[in-house]
Amino acid sequence: MTSHRLLPFVALLGAGALLAGCAGGAGDTPGADETVTIRVAAVTSPATDIVEAAAAQIEDGYEIEPLTVTDYVTVNNMLAAGDIEASFSQHEPYMQEFNEKNDASLEAVQTVYNFVIGFYSQTVQDIDDLPDGARVAIPNDSSNAGRALKLLADNDLLTLDPAVDPYAATVDDIAENPRGLEFLQVEIAQLNTAYEEADLVFQWPSHIAALGLTPADDGLITELDDRFALQLVVGDDVDDQTVAALRAAFTSDAVLHIIEANPSIEPAF
Repeated sequence: MTSHRLLPFVALLGAGALLAGCAGGAGDTPGADETVTIRVAAVTSPATDIVEAAAAQIEDGYEIEPLTVTDYVTVNNMLAAGDIEASFSQHEPYMQEFNEKNDASLEAVQTVYNFVIGFYSQTVQDIDDLPDGARVAIPNDSSNAGRALKLLADNDLLTLDPAVDPYAATVDDIAENPRGLEFLQVEIAQLNTAYEEADLVFQWPSHIAALGLTPADDGLITELDDRFALQLVVGDDVDDQTVAALRAAFTSDAVLHIIEANPSIEPAF
């Protein structure tokens, strides 16, 4: 089994994005002449677009400082360390996995949109034509790997151990693999590279779009499961008033307009 890793790199949108730049932090209640800055990280569009839209809608007394970060692990490490106050980059199962592995206490506070995931191939046009022994690239984190394996099982490409929760399945839980599929597990952000090498690749729509592909037009098998809705996530030192301001901004009409304009996602609020 092969694994690839990204070198963490943070691209800041706006000067001084990692500095507080305000009279108070997100754990403070804004006074009459104060503005609380909330640093919110996302990885790729449309999540980055939604953060920008929410920044324009945040109520008086608050401002959102958007950051773009290149990988999901770095986002959560920053959030757990208090380097940022919130993120919009993950679903709750991914967050829970991070919390368990890192003794962290990140909290999902608002579902924003559901998204269609799928498997893609540059070598076959129909899933029935997938050859025996095909190389299949799936994510290396457990929540997304389980989702990928469940989708393959739901389409009769393999059978999972019935004693195992399919959402928590790993490649070791494959009970029957009649086509002799070979699995390559990599980080989500690296799956586009795997598309050039593997016969079948699992990917989020926000990433596969960089290759000019969409679930509707190019997904050989697809799935939308609301347990994987993208969530606004905060650190444990963010107060309730700040969370309420964030929730209002991320469920605003401006955010809804962005979601409804994208056929690969749908509102979850």
